[in-house]
Amino acid sequence: MQGTTQSTAPSDAYPPTDRTVPTRSADRASYDRELVHAILDEAYVCHLGFVRDGTPVVLPTLFGRVGETLYVHGSTGSRPLRMTGEADPGLPVCLTVTHVDALVLARSAFHHSINYRSVVVHGIAYDVTDPEEKRTALDALVDHVVAGRSRDSRPANKKELAATAVIRIDLAEVSAKLRTGGVNDEPEDLALPHWAGLVPLRKGYATPVGDPGLAPGTELPGYLSDL
Repeated sequence: MQGTTQSTAPSDAYPPTDRTVPTRSADRASYDRELVHAILDEAYVCHLGFVRDGTPVVLPTLFGRVGETLYVHGSTGSRPLRMTGEADPGLPVCLTVTHVDALVLARSAFHHSINYRSVVVHGIAYDVTDPEEKRTALDALVDHVVAGRSRDSRPANKKELAATAVIRIDLAEVSAKLRTGGVNDEPEDLALPHWAGLVPLRKGYATPVGDPGLAPGTELPGYLSDL
């Protein structure tokens, strides 16, 4: 999955802020722009956090990236998207994604962990009202699921566009955090008779299953057979 790159290249790193510098394991933090984009582009689902009536709410949702902008969509009647349209200038949000790459099994229960890659985005969510930007955002959302899919599906019609709300979150206050490597057991535990090490996780795709109602002669697209 690839986000669309803007023609104007920003600096190579996001500037750290009070909200993006971790209070623990700061050595695992990164502000590298290319790394942040890669972690975002590999994720299917993000978690969008905001405050509703004084209570924190976190929702899982699809998203798409166009350069330095993230887009999230939903029904015009959904609470967070409606709140974004009503907020001035926008709705404060926090958006996160996480990949788990391996289970880290230590000799001691205390040192069990996971290897992971994550991104946290702080910012303001703005309602997208420009029709062309909305279409660009929706194409990005579809292509984020499967690259090239927006060119191989019927575009949204006026009724569907009217029923769909899109919010924009600019990538400005952003950080990545990663854990790599092996077990960090205490020296006095190394002789214990407990297996320790990594259990790598992998993500893959099974063979696509066509819809029973496919039009006669419709073949599996190359972008799916190549997954």
